[in-house]
Amino acid sequence: MIRVIIANLIRFVALVFLQVFLLKNIALYDLSTPFLYILFILLLPFETPNVLLFLLSFILGLTVDMFYDTPGLHAAACSLLALVRIIFISLTVQKEGFDNEPEPTLSIMGFRWFLTYALILTLFHHFFLFNIEVFRFSEIQYTLSRFLLSSIFTVFLMLVSGLIFYKRKERK
Repeated sequence: MIRVIIANLIRFVALVFLQVFLLKNIALYDLSTPFLYILFILLLPFETPNVLLFLLSFILGLTVDMFYDTPGLHAAACSLLALVRIIFISLTVQKEGFDNEPEPTLSIMGFRWFLTYALILTLFHHFFLFNIEVFRFSEIQYTLSRFLLSSIFTVFLMLVSGLIFYKRKERK
């Protein structure tokens, strides 16, 4: 249990550091900005209590908001992401499978499930984030293109990081 807490604390700090000091400065033609920090929420263990999940998501969003000077945008988007994660996992993962699969990683859940999981949750997060940031119908085309391209870029980075830290499943 302590090992899981320390691993997630290191993951939190590393992803926020990576987001704030590297990925914040990467924007492809001002249309695609990766938000890899949401990977922290996606990789939390299945048995994380919902209250703790919402609290960690909110704290992660506030931490990113402090560096981006966006009061509450990322916190709100991360809270929505936590809700969508709960719904997605309850619909796709069997309850008795939690003992065998402790966390939703690429190596444990498989490529197809993880790609679907990361894509759907990233789309929800980015759609909410970019729409609440602009909050105008006059710029809907620009907002939708930013949302789609940033989602693709973010999921690509998630898959690359998942493959870098890929661990083969042990056969029993």
